[in-house]
Amino acid sequence: MATSKKPKEEKALMREIEIIYKRRSIRNYTSQELDRSTINSLLDAAVQAPTAMHEEPWSFAVIQDQDTLDRLSDSVKALIYTESLSYSKIQMRYLQELINDLDFHAFYNANTLIVIYSKYHSHFVTADCWLAAENLILAACAHGLGTCVIGLAVSALNTPEWKKKLNIPSDVTAIAPIIVGVPAAIQPAVPRKSPEVLIWK
Repeated sequence: MATSKKPKEEKALMREIEIIYKRRSIRNYTSQELDRSTINSLLDAAVQAPTAMHEEPWSFAVIQDQDTLDRLSDSVKALIYTESLSYSKIQMRYLQELINDLDFHAFYNANTLIVIYSKYHSHFVTADCWLAAENLILAACAHGLGTCVIGLAVSALNTPEWKKKLNIPSDVTAIAPIIVGVPAAIQPAVPRKSPEVLIWK
């Protein structure tokens, strides 16, 4: 049975739930740069995520150098065509349209990319890293910032070439690339499907 909460606790809970529903994937950012303290607060929120056997398998890369982001975007776009062949026809068409758009930037001109890497290879590290990613994303929303997961960047980030360029150890794996920045516009809510409950006994 639910217990009654004090007004202050209720307000805090409402705030947390509000952030979950307020979060949007943002693909349009201002040029305002994020300071180190803000980024550190996001990373600190990320590592509060639960992990299997308390392994805490994550490590992070923060990329704010624009030339590096531009060159990484070019590498991402170069790999999109090859990867698109394994997708459905609708997805393939969408990805090929991205390739043909000369203005397309893989990171939507956000000036901060945070990549969550896994340091180990075991059953649950990928899930652990995604839990950290969700914490980071919700913390960013609480700061009034926008985020977007750039899944298309995973392959490029895991190439030996980019691991070398970024001084990333060869035995770690990029799991969740997330752009972060100040939204240039308010993103309207997108309708969501109701939960599909397979069984409730």
